[in-house]
Amino acid sequence: MYYIVESNKTFEQAATDLDAAVKRNGFGVLHVHDIGNTLRGKGLEFVNQCRVFEVCNPHQAAKVMAAEMKLNMALPCRISVYTEEGKTKIGMIKPSGILAALSQEPSLAGVAQEVEAKTMQMIDEAK
Repeated sequence: MYYIVESNKTFEQAATDLDAAVKRNGFGVLHVHDIGNTLRGKGLEFVNQCRVFEVCNPHQAAKVMAAEMKLNMALPCRISVYTEEGKTKIGMIKPSGILAALSQEPSLAGVAQEVEAKTMQMIDEAK
């Protein structure tokens, strides 16, 4: 259900490289949530780093919503760069598992597999 890789890069470099990989692969970064800084900004003790990238390919998103509009709630895809026990990691929940859990629409399996392959490629390129 998850795809997570460990990187030898710093957190900042992995985040920068993920941003570039997303764009190289025909997706856009809609927003980046800096969860680590948000938690620390609220006065909480949080030692790790965590940025969640909301990424989207408009053509694939349109296919998903054309098949079942309510699946807009599962969009966009999210890829996280985070630290855990001093190591930098990049990961996501696989789109094929998410869409399979939310819909029985047969046409979505192919879309999910295409998006999954691309997002895994982005993660591997950023690693």
